[in-house]
Amino acid sequence: MNAQIANLGVSLVAMQLARKIPFEDPDTLMYVRIAYVSVQAIILATYYFVSQTIKKKNDLTVLKYVEPANPMDPNSGGLTTTTVRDYDLAETSKAVKGVYMGVAMMCFLHGYMKYTQPLFIQSLMGVKALYDSNEVAIHILGKAATGDLQRPFKAAPGIFGPTGPQTDAASIKEAEEKEKAAKKEE
Repeated sequence: MNAQIANLGVSLVAMQLARKIPFEDPDTLMYVRIAYVSVQAIILATYYFVSQTIKKKNDLTVLKYVEPANPMDPNSGGLTTTTVRDYDLAETSKAVKGVYMGVAMMCFLHGYMKYTQPLFIQSLMGVKALYDSNEVAIHILGKAATGDLQRPFKAAPGIFGPTGPQTDAASIKEAEEKEKAAKKEE
């Protein structure tokens, strides 16, 4: 199933369930807060475990790909050469930053704006995001890094179409030639 459709389905079900929860009751609200904090702690602990697993495997296989150019930054993109270990650690770091941003948003929404339903919804969505994580699938669930899990991971298509990294030999060769030409000009 498409991850975006599954996220939408989980969100809709969670919103309907959240409407039935009596958040006015202080005990219920405290349990939802505990559940949210517990889920976030479990997510962070899982990503810590994934990063330790990546470091233990120490896969130094070279990974070359062409990063797509950012329309807002003309100097972005180009050839990227890294190792599987460094790539996986960078992806895990991005995921952890995403968790921290979500926690910051919840602190604002619940702490300042006094919204309670997002605590419940984000508890469920956090578990779903953890299960959908490519790094968790490879390093904890033991799935092979082939197909959709092949590195570099394909980005979800945006409004301008697919913008994932290019791994074909022609794109890599073209990027290497551009890089060599830029060095000669200097």
